[in-house]
Formats: sequence, structure tokens, C-alpha cells
Amino acid sequence: IFIGNNAQGKTNILESIYFLAITRSHRTHNELNLIKNNELYCKVSGLFNNENDEPHTLSILLNEKGKKVSVDNIMQKKISNYLSRLNVIMFCPDDLEIVKGSPSIRRRFLNIELSQFRNDYVLLLKEYNQLLKQRNEYLKQKNNARFDRTYFGVITEKLVQKNIDIAKIRYEFINKINESLQKVFNNIAGFGTLKIKYKSFINEEDINDLNLKDMLLNRYNDLFMQELLQKTTLLGCHKDDFKMYLNDLDVTEFASQGQQRLSILSLKLAEIEVFINEKNIKPIILLDDIFSELDEIKKNNIIKYFNDDLQIFITTTDIKDINKDLKKKSDIYIVENGTFTKEE
Repeated sequence: IFIGNNAQGKTNILESIYFLAITRSHRTHNELNLIKNNELYCKVSGLFNNENDEPHTLSILLNEKGKKVSVDNIMQKKISNYLSRLNVIMFCPDDLEIVKGSPSIRRRFLNIELSQFRNDYVLLLKEYNQLLKQRNEYLKQKNNARFDRTYFGVITEKLVQKNIDIAKIRYEFINKINESLQKVFNNIAGFGTLKIKYKSFINEEDINDLNLKDMLLNRYNDLFMQELLQKTTLLGCHKDDFKMYLNDLDVTEFASQGQQRLSILSLKLAEIEVFINEKNIKPIILLDDIFSELDEIKKNNIIKYFNDDLQIFITTTDIKDINKDLKKKSDIYIVENGTFTKEE
């Protein structure tokens, strides 16, 4: 547990652990912001034991030219070879944006969580984005008379297959979350039914249809003239979304901020169960000042999910926000001006 006033550096520790696991910050889209002012680079390294209790070292070096990632001091050529080794689940005040924010925020959340769950997803998403960029660039070319429909059709066919592969993985992941979500929500909130629905241009009931590829190609063909006019790809999983529903009502539109916060907490807690049940991995839990806005009952209900074999990092401005039993079995650090002092 890290205790300190605001702007003392508590969250930096959690951000470092998250960055080491995900290779991204949870706070900024511009990764160069992670580099200290007037410095040329930043480096984050960590030693951890995997699920077989084997020690491993992870390291990320970041500068204006990009990122270099290493496992046990061996540089990895692909980020996908690095990811999913260290699994973390972050709880922070900004999580409300998953409910209240744009679809792109929810897609980013989904993509990050899936990249931990299976590293082949990262490669699949990269290939999809490359095809999408290639297709959009071709739609933007000025001379339509030189437009090669056969070449364009090959790109579209490849894009359709990637869409199907991505949608399958996303539906599977959301369904696994839903298996635990209701039980978790009942335990921490004590009311209502909560579920997630993945919103895709590919219907879940069609996902295993042998004719799905042809069906989607026909949809793209129907949109061809419209895409040519707008010079962009109008259909695809880059536009998909997911929504949370409390008692069959959209949480974004109809739930209070308190209910929205409980919905997101339940989603993250359900994720822990998915990691344990599906991957036999206990993720590291990062709790960034989340207890201050919860009443005592809900705090205690949430803490029940954090059993002794989970490693948890907690930040707080007030130790009174932390459950007494949790404090007894924790190492407590006072944080002041970026200095961490262990409390005896």
C-alpha cells in the first residue's frame, strides 16, 4: 500500500508496472510523455516469478525512435513475443471512461485486455490494421480510372477474413466475462442484472456460418460506390463496440455514476476470474485510489475478491480508506516527492 498526498508519485509506480506488462501507459496516448523532461530515454525493468514460480526479467527501453523490449536480457523482435508474460489488471478513476467515453476507448480497452489473454491477437490486429490502411489509401487515390477492382478485391477478401478471426476472439472473450460478471455484480452491488453485449457488424449467430465470408464480401460490394465517394472503409471491426446493460438498460444512458463505477469494477473483477479459470494465471492487481468513492460495505465486498494468493498494489491518499484486515497483511510505504519509505 502506497500512502501519500496527490502529485507525490504514487501512481507512477502502478504506471510502471502496467507499462512493463502492457508496453503502454494507462494515462497517456503519447508515450514520449513517459520520458522525464530533458532526458533522452526512459527504461523500466522488473523481476517477476511466473505461474511456475520461475524468475524472469522484463525490460522496456523507450526513446523518440520507438520501443525495445527484452525478456531475460534477450531483445524481442516482435511485441507479440513479449506480451502476455506478465498479466495485470488496473483499477483507476479514469475507468469510468470505458462506460462514458467513445467506442474507440472501449475498443482500446478490449484490445489491451485481449493482448494479455492471447498474444496472437496482437499480431492479428496488426495485420488487420495494415490491410485497413492499405485499403483506405487505395480508396483515396485521385484517379478512379486507374482503379483496379481485382487488386482491391484481394485486399477486401483478406480484410474480411481478419474481421471474422477478430470477431470470433472478441465474442469468445466477452462471453467468458459474462459467465462471471453477474455473480461478481451481485456480490459487490447486491442488486440487478448486469451483462455485456458486443456490438459488431458480424452477428454472433453467423460467426460459424460456412457462408459468412461470402455474406460479408457481398456487404462490402454493396458499399463499394459509397466507400469510393467517402474514400474510406465503412465496415469492419475497427468500428465495433461493446455496451454494458444493467437490468437491460444501457449503463451509459440510464445508470447513475455510482452504478457505472460498480459496473466497471465488476467487469475488472470478472476479468480476474477469467485469467485464473482460462489461463491458470493470477494477474497482478493495481488499485489506483479507487476506495475513496465507495462506502464501507462495497469496499469490503470488493476486498473479498482479493485473496491472499493475489499480489496487489494499492495507492491511497488516506489510510482510513483501506480495510483493517488488508492493512495487517500489507507492506505499507509513505510516498513523498517520489521517495518511498517503508512504514515499520
